[in-house]
Amino acid sequence: MNKYKYFIYAIILILVVSCSEDTIDVVRVGGISGKVVDKVTGERLVGAKITTNPASTTVFSDSLGNFKMDEITVDDYSVQADLAGYATGFESTAVIEGNVAQVSFELTVANTENLPPKAPTLVSPEDGTEELPLEVTFTWESSDPNGDELTYTLDLRNGTTDEMEIYEVGQDTTFTVSNLQLATKYFWQVTVTDGTNDPVSSIISEFKTLTFPDNPFIFVKKNNDNLVIYSGAENIDTGSGQEPDFNVLQLTSENVNSFKPRKSNILNRIAFLRNSGGATQIYTMNFDGTDVTRVTGQRPLAGFRTEQLGFTWAQNDSKLYYPHFDKLYSINPDGTDNRLIYTTSDGSFISEVAVPEFDDDLVLLKTNNSSGYDVRIYTARLSTEEEETVILENVDGAAGGIDISANADKVLYTWDISESENSAYKIFDSRIFIYTIGSADPRVQLETDVLPGENDLNVRFSPSEGGVIFTRVKNNTNAIPDIYSIIFDDNLNDVLLFTNSFMPDWE
Repeated sequence: MNKYKYFIYAIILILVVSCSEDTIDVVRVGGISGKVVDKVTGERLVGAKITTNPASTTVFSDSLGNFKMDEITVDDYSVQADLAGYATGFESTAVIEGNVAQVSFELTVANTENLPPKAPTLVSPEDGTEELPLEVTFTWESSDPNGDELTYTLDLRNGTTDEMEIYEVGQDTTFTVSNLQLATKYFWQVTVTDGTNDPVSSIISEFKTLTFPDNPFIFVKKNNDNLVIYSGAENIDTGSGQEPDFNVLQLTSENVNSFKPRKSNILNRIAFLRNSGGATQIYTMNFDGTDVTRVTGQRPLAGFRTEQLGFTWAQNDSKLYYPHFDKLYSINPDGTDNRLIYTTSDGSFISEVAVPEFDDDLVLLKTNNSSGYDVRIYTARLSTEEEETVILENVDGAAGGIDISANADKVLYTWDISESENSAYKIFDSRIFIYTIGSADPRVQLETDVLPGENDLNVRFSPSEGGVIFTRVKNNTNAIPDIYSIIFDDNLNDVLLFTNSFMPDWE
């Protein structure tokens, strides 16, 4: 008998435990209360119909003009008051758990000769939309029964910080807002006025920006007199990428100089240069700009002009290679194992380095004299420090922007075809060239839409090597640079990706 008793107790215990694992989502609620009065006389108005959007419940004001709505789900609401003979009233409020939000309506007598405009209908973005880009275009519709001229105001509230931005739109029914924050819920409302009646507001709609954009491009902009690193993407909705500056996200502070970003998809890190204590050091950070870590220390990058120095990820992104005058050094991304790996035979400065993906012993180097000229671009073996293939030498003018294909069969670089050499290192007509190792034609200029007096610079292969990305800028002082791409099988059409930007990388 005891055996059966224990068996029954065990079954009851199992049922109790399993039932305890079932949880019920608790709906957080609060309330809304307020009053309805005549705006001119202050008279308390009875029988006004009170509704909300999103819909909750419907109540009517009592003999003292008061109303109360209980058990309202926590959210942001547009509260509406309707009473015959009066213009509809709208008020916005937020219901907080355990609290009663206060809302007051001051209704005006309806103008029977001039009726108020229709409350705006919010078209886009749709309510509840998620993963929107950091630039959003708002659209809405409204009309006026008397044909009056309408003007609009857009209210945009950050759901995280509660900051409210108010945009005076004018007569347009569309407005674009840029530089929104990542992973943030926003609430928006449009108010319309005809200049005669009280303004009429739309319902409140909400949307959420993307958690983190899958931005393949990184680049630099000048901001607050410093160089700042950003990421961005191509607008795939247009197909041809003719809408520039898509998903642009600032990664570094405008209070320090950060430049020459290089992306590692293996480590999910971005390496970049930053001026620190009078020296140029390598730093790394996450794709979202967090966890900034300095890599180099007592031996920084050095040579001809900081902005002309380049470095690279190497050995399956387990190393970083960088120049220090006539020497090339490697260092681990965590700052350890800093060692000399190559020295020029003639004492010329190393300014740039690139490596192929499938040959850890080969490097592509650009060297020059202390004035930036007498340029040589060549490949060399690290194991022997012997030169292997000379790509460019014995030419006048500036050159650089080197890159090498994964199989080490193609080299990209830029060269000033004006062959000018001057004390200011001014470049006049820089063009992009592709060198095929082993080809009978050692120098083929890439056909772009560049004009005389413009420079194509900072060229890089696309991840598939089916195109390139580069900077284009006029050769006059303080000219504004832009970033373009070219896909080789797309009739070589230049596509504008980012304005007021330069030093791109594409991974």
